[in-house]
Amino acid sequence: MRLLFLFVISLVGMLQASLIAQDAKPLFDGKTFAGWEGNIDSVWHIQEGALTAGSLEKKQEKNDFLATTKEYSDFELTLKWKLEGTEGFVNGGVQFRTKRIPNHHEVSGYQADLGAGYDGALYDESRRNKILAKPTDEVLAKAIKPVGQWNDYRIRAEGSRIQLWLNGIQTVDYTETEPNIDSKGIIAVQIHGNATSKVYYKDIVIKELKK
Repeated sequence: MRLLFLFVISLVGMLQASLIAQDAKPLFDGKTFAGWEGNIDSVWHIQEGALTAGSLEKKQEKNDFLATTKEYSDFELTLKWKLEGTEGFVNGGVQFRTKRIPNHHEVSGYQADLGAGYDGALYDESRRNKILAKPTDEVLAKAIKPVGQWNDYRIRAEGSRIQLWLNGIQTVDYTETEPNIDSKGIIAVQIHGNATSKVYYKDIVIKELKK
């Protein structure tokens, strides 16, 4: 009887895990720009299954963003990123609940930041223009990997609460208190301007959360 009980519990767990996996959907197929828009081929390219922008020989003049064509509200997003650079403000980021600014190269919204001094932080891009929350030095020391290695980002936005994990370590647990802040928008990846750098994003998967 006990063995039967354990088997049933195990089966239920497997079914639940299967349902969760079915809910998760790739945003990037690793081969094409399907579902994305931006400066494709001029700034953004696909290399070894990753979205990539920038160069280690030529400076990127201004910020540039490759964005989803669909908007998202409550979700959990996971992806891998890698950043390399030799000169300037070597930086990137993952935008969410974001809007493109009309007739401008910038976007406005939340950003899971990446780059020295900003890894694991939540930044408000072209809106409040400030870090909303960031990890302590002790937490960041546990989370960060050497430059040029792949890192894991997990971003969870649910209602007014936003949480970030870098390489499995939680770096941000932020609750939005200001009114009139967008709770829905595009997801985008960034190459920062004024730097000789290259950024990569891959294995981008989203699970939308039911309200």
